[in-house]
Amino acid sequence: MRLQAMAKINLALDVLGKREDGYHDVRMVMQTIAMYDVLDFTLREEPGIFLTTNLPYIPTDERNLVWKAADLLMRTYDIRSGIGIRLRKYIPVAAGLAGGSSDAAAALVGINNLFHLGLTTQELMEKGALLGADIPFCVLRGTALAEGIGEILTPLPAMPDCAVLIGKPKVSVSTKTAYENLALTEQTERPDIDGMIEAIRQQDLAGITSRMKNVFEPGIEAKHPVIGDIRELMKANGARGAMMSGSGPTVFGLFDTHAQAQKAARALYESGLAGTVHVTRTFHVSNAGPDDERR
Repeated sequence: MRLQAMAKINLALDVLGKREDGYHDVRMVMQTIAMYDVLDFTLREEPGIFLTTNLPYIPTDERNLVWKAADLLMRTYDIRSGIGIRLRKYIPVAAGLAGGSSDAAAALVGINNLFHLGLTTQELMEKGALLGADIPFCVLRGTALAEGIGEILTPLPAMPDCAVLIGKPKVSVSTKTAYENLALTEQTERPDIDGMIEAIRQQDLAGITSRMKNVFEPGIEAKHPVIGDIRELMKANGARGAMMSGSGPTVFGLFDTHAQAQKAARALYESGLAGTVHVTRTFHVSNAGPDDERR
């Protein structure tokens, strides 16, 4: 079995406050994009989880979320046979695109399908929440409002189709670092998430892009000014809107057409500001093709 683990962007991201358990309550609008890692699953007679990757610095043991996701289901449902998983990573690591979370979500789906466990999407999302806050959305995919620590999801109508330009500078940012650089005050500009949801319902791309805001962006940009340079280059080359995704440092721009995004991608590549430059599209479960469908 071969599955695609798709990246996400945050169209809006607000942090509401810190909880007693140390986590933060958030409110976000999340969107799947058709940029993906690939996981190949093979049944093995020998018990155990055998994970390999195309990148030498990616762990292949219990430190990897794919391994943890497979182990969770195999222990819970007493699966005695083994599984081989080959992970080919193309989503940048520590980039604010939920690559690791999406890989784990694909592992949950893959184990469920291969061993005929019969778990529903909701049940897989609940299992994913035990491992990471972004994993439930990566199981669900599409367009959604995320609340709580990110695990409380409300599916939204598909946002308008548009081209997406991804630009990751040659730096990495951990979620821990993002929170350390977050200073919320009465003057903090918060995203109009309710307004964005209404713009999505109205299929109003201009209304969506005008409300794009990420409360992590100012603190991370202060530490890495290249984020602002990439954002402004995208806007100067036709992006309807551009913003840092998640905890960063990846910047995404939304464009009306693939041709516009490709033109901006060339300008971004030539600028040398980004180590990863990639043009893709928004992904919606309703328009998934045979290569995209996982269930």
